[in-house]
Amino acid sequence: MYFQENKICVTHPNHWGFAMVDNGLLPGKALQDALEARGWTQGELAEIIGRPGRMISEIIAGKRPITMDAARELAAALDTTPEHWINLETVYQLATAPPIADRIGREARLRQKFPVREMMKRGWVRPGQSYDDLERNVLAFFRISSLDDPIIFDHSARRNYLEELSSVQAAWLFRVHQLASALNVRKYSETRLRNALGELELLMTEPEEIRHVPRILTACGVRFVIVEPIPGAKIDGVCFWLDKNRSPVIGLSLKGGGQIDRFWFNLRHEIEHVLRGDGRTAVIIDEFENGANDDIESEKAANFAAGDFCVPVKKMDDFIARHHPLYAYQPLIGFSRLIKRHPGIVAGQLQKRLERWDLFKKYQAKVKHIIIRTALTDGYGRTVEL
Repeated sequence: MYFQENKICVTHPNHWGFAMVDNGLLPGKALQDALEARGWTQGELAEIIGRPGRMISEIIAGKRPITMDAARELAAALDTTPEHWINLETVYQLATAPPIADRIGREARLRQKFPVREMMKRGWVRPGQSYDDLERNVLAFFRISSLDDPIIFDHSARRNYLEELSSVQAAWLFRVHQLASALNVRKYSETRLRNALGELELLMTEPEEIRHVPRILTACGVRFVIVEPIPGAKIDGVCFWLDKNRSPVIGLSLKGGGQIDRFWFNLRHEIEHVLRGDGRTAVIIDEFENGANDDIESEKAANFAAGDFCVPVKKMDDFIARHHPLYAYQPLIGFSRLIKRHPGIVAGQLQKRLERWDLFKKYQAKVKHIIIRTALTDGYGRTVEL
């Protein structure tokens, strides 16, 4: 079998040679040729195989498919094989079927490149009425015109982030960008943000006080959003700038359950990036568990600032020197009250310093349910319509 222009060419396994016919009449034309070669009418063939004459006429007209039973009967009557007639019917069906192969291939490629199912589930893209709608919506999400285009984050660096990020991470990053762009904040002021650190520090004694964080950051001109991570997206936080590098963005994923110590450390880490002006030429993407970037100057500075903010380093050194290697709950509570920190924040820093991850674990309160009430949040049971 081969294809030529708009016709199908089938080599017949008998003395007929080959028939070139229009797609719509391939099996029927072959049957008509066989009858003419024998001088039979349609009625005679129907009588031979014990079938109604209407069945033969409908096969020849292309209105009825050749079934397995019909193929066996035609083969017996016309001295061919059942496979011959089934093959003709298969060729016809494939040639005249709707062109789904192209659609399937395109959709498979789309889903291989992007986390389409998760994006639809989260409401980031709509499926539309057809595959074309879905593809158009996914491409629009990433601001590209075709699947062959590189993913370029709308940023002054204009870097191809899929060279460094997985498509899952890229999708999360673009969603942070979408939400941050929708926020209405005042002009950013480094002075106000530095002064706000003291105000933020006052919130660190009780979990509920975290609800004030978005308001304080907004007043400083910082766009703060939370986006639940897509499974497999190993990102804790991100820092970049909008409006020609004049408006900073902090995005957190609350990956790992939203514990109070992790929240404050991650937040202060990203704030330090903003204060340093990091993220203006390249998006800063933080994944704290693997420590892959800890040797970079900006990461060292942000890690130190975050740790010292959670528990002043000199005070932590003194506490460890006085109590190591035995740590009891009562000294922890007393030390926490002295430095005006929730015990869970102190516990988290102790765990990190000592690499004893089970130490005082019960004090690490969850704050995710608190912060998502006041921060612009996508996921964790919340859907944002843009």
